Amino acid sequence: MSHYNNIKHPDIGKKVIIRTDAAGVHYGTLISKNRTECILKDSIRIWQWAGAFTLSQLAMEGSSDPENCVFSMAVTTVTIQYIEIIPCENDAIKSIEGIAPCKK
Repeated sequence: MSHYNNIKHPDIGKKVIIRTDAAGVHYGTLISKNRTECILKDSIRIWQWAGAFTLSQLAMEGSSDPENCVFSMAVTTVTIQYIEIIPCENDAIKSIEGIAPCKK
């Protein structure tokens, strides 16, 4: 067991974007994390984004083209395997949470 596993992750309790290997991209509040999985509260699946070149830009600035984003409705919690955890800035949080969920 490494020392890192005994340290609380600095993004616990923060809004993050999670890139997964097989389950797409998710946004929500990081409530726990281990070596391979994390749990997000109020998780939104980001099916398609526009107005940001990368997920990093989406996490920093949000979308400049929200009409062309396709986000799911939020679920209470989701447990997913992660590849990347990107903390979100305040402007991005407002932008992402301001996009109406697609309910087709």
